[in-house]
Amino acid sequence: MTEANSPRPPLLLTRPRAGSERFAAQFRARFGADWPVLISPLTETRPTGAELPAAEALIFTSEQAVAPVIAVGPAAGQRAYCVGARTAEVARAAGFDVVEGPGEARGLAALIAAQHRGGRLLHARGREVVAPLADWLNSAGTETIEAVVYAQEALPLSTAACDLLARAPVVLAPVFSPRSGRLLAQAVSGARAALWLAPISAAAAEGCAGIAARIEVAPTPDAAGVLSALARLLGAEAPGADKAG
Repeated sequence: MTEANSPRPPLLLTRPRAGSERFAAQFRARFGADWPVLISPLTETRPTGAELPAAEALIFTSEQAVAPVIAVGPAAGQRAYCVGARTAEVARAAGFDVVEGPGEARGLAALIAAQHRGGRLLHARGREVVAPLADWLNSAGTETIEAVVYAQEALPLSTAACDLLARAPVVLAPVFSPRSGRLLAQAVSGARAALWLAPISAAAAEGCAGIAARIEVAPTPDAAGVLSALARLLGAEAPGADKAG
């Protein structure tokens, strides 16, 4: 049976492939090993090769920034402030001395402003920025510079994903960032399928709410929260989804 013909709504994953594969495993561990899943990344992560200015500590607001940084030089126990649990896990495995934030940029800025008493910080980030973290910290008196260490290049939906959206009655789709929400909204224009979306945050929901037949924002900005939102969409938890469209 194909994804489009399954009695269960297929899960469409559009984040970069490694992250999609990891989330697919988490989803199937919770909802069933044979649940139909299709991966069609809408972005591909590429390092920029940027030089890294000297700094006492680093800030990571995405796990994608860690590999380009350690490609320049080893972590060697350097302090790294990380936005949330997944980024912290990746940075810790790379050898950084990690301070884990609450899962969103504003909370991370508050944590850094309260704890950091040393020299300047380096925010290693992607080309697209969701929150002006360096501006917030500089305004609070914590010197912070930036380096764009990776870019996420846009990709088209795969032929298989287009076919799924044309034939399936309902498609589940997590949304893991504001940009991915905007890209998804552009990519699915004219799709027949009703889209049940699970954005990781209210910011991620803004760019794609207009294409949703149902939408449930994750209660926490992490993979566990997105799984909970998907469960609510599927009726496995107490319903609370808003209707859109």
